[in-house]
Amino acid sequence: MENETPVSVGDWILTIFLTCIPLVGIIMLFVWAFGGGNAKSKSNWAKAQLIWMLIGLVLSIVFYAILGASLLALVQSYS
Repeated sequence: MENETPVSVGDWILTIFLTCIPLVGIIMLFVWAFGGGNAKSKSNWAKAQLIWMLIGLVLSIVFYAILGASLLALVQSYS
């Protein structure tokens, strides 16, 4: 088992700050998750963030599809 130095607090602050920037954050998550040369903990964190983003995207699509279908049915019932 490889002994790895922990990610510093300053590095985590920079990491979280970068992920808050639109588009840059998503690109950096992919770089940290699948690029080489990163700490294993940061790589796993980036992969977990991407999974949560995917879950949120799928739930949003389902929610808006249900909302759109409901509104369409409501409009058609008044026609």
